[in-house]
Amino acid sequence: MIARVLFVILIALFSGRAAAQVECTGKIIELDELCWSCIFPIGVFNIPIFTEGQEDWDTGAEALCSCTYGPYTIPGINISFWEPIRLVETVRHPGCFPMLDGQQMDLGRHAPPHGQLKRNSDYGQTTGHSFYQVHWYTNPVLYIIQSLVHFPCLDTATGLDLAYMTEYDPLWDDSEDTFILNPDAALFTSVLASVACAVDCVWATFDFALPFLFWCAGCQGRMYPLVGWVAGHIGGIQASSLIVQRFTNKLHRQGLMRAAWGVPGQCGQYPMPIMDKRAYKKQMVWPFRTTNKFDGKCCNPYGRTTQIWQAGKTVVGREDYGWQVFQRKDCCYPARF
Repeated sequence: MIARVLFVILIALFSGRAAAQVECTGKIIELDELCWSCIFPIGVFNIPIFTEGQEDWDTGAEALCSCTYGPYTIPGINISFWEPIRLVETVRHPGCFPMLDGQQMDLGRHAPPHGQLKRNSDYGQTTGHSFYQVHWYTNPVLYIIQSLVHFPCLDTATGLDLAYMTEYDPLWDDSEDTFILNPDAALFTSVLASVACAVDCVWATFDFALPFLFWCAGCQGRMYPLVGWVAGHIGGIQASSLIVQRFTNKLHRQGLMRAAWGVPGQCGQYPMPIMDKRAYKKQMVWPFRTTNKFDGKCCNPYGRTTQIWQAGKTVVGREDYGWQVFQRKDCCYPARF
């Protein structure tokens, strides 16, 4: 009898281990899986030289500029582009790292719950709520491969590195405590504020999101609170896109992400506590890579609807996603450097 009980326990343990291995899948993202068209348009003197049919917006940067290096002021010209700077994954289970070849790691602590997706039906529509963890990697691809030699404005992180994981962030699963980061959320709880987000959705779908509606995340929902809970979960890609926006904004609030566009960004990065949604776009790299262009594009600005391209890109039961994030940059390229 005892032997039989021990046998059942061993079977349960191995079954649990196998289930955990099945839960977390992924791969190392290679350079040919990135959509290189996303770095365009590239502008010189604020004139688009290479566009590849990609979108851009006017940051107000000066065509002729100058920067001070120590005692010297050196004139230059403005060069604009979209730099692939970060790799981000949103996962439903703590310690799962799809971008690290699907490794499941023991965190050595009790991580916040993954929050099983719960669905309810209101007014004939099926919605739900969910919770995602986020892993944020430095991934300065252009700097790593030195595609632009001696270019002073590239992200200078040393390489692919895990820079942030929400399993160790006590604010990420607590809507009340995170009020410390976003106290302005209390100002945008009205019906009128929600209606404004519908306008932001339309604008983001046909152009870029509206920066003055900073409490909105375009078609993905509400930007606040800056936590991993998604109250209006419609689909995995929609929810993951919302989480990526919130987390980027959270890092701006914490001073861990900085702006690099417009006149202030021509000579270096500067703090921006309220993220400008227009300055970021993203490409899905897991579980499917979106290198096949839809309407000539394989990247989408923050806030744009996912309905027009997400069909067939969800694996049922494995709603973990990986994204390459691109940041808009202006650079005062010095006449002598």
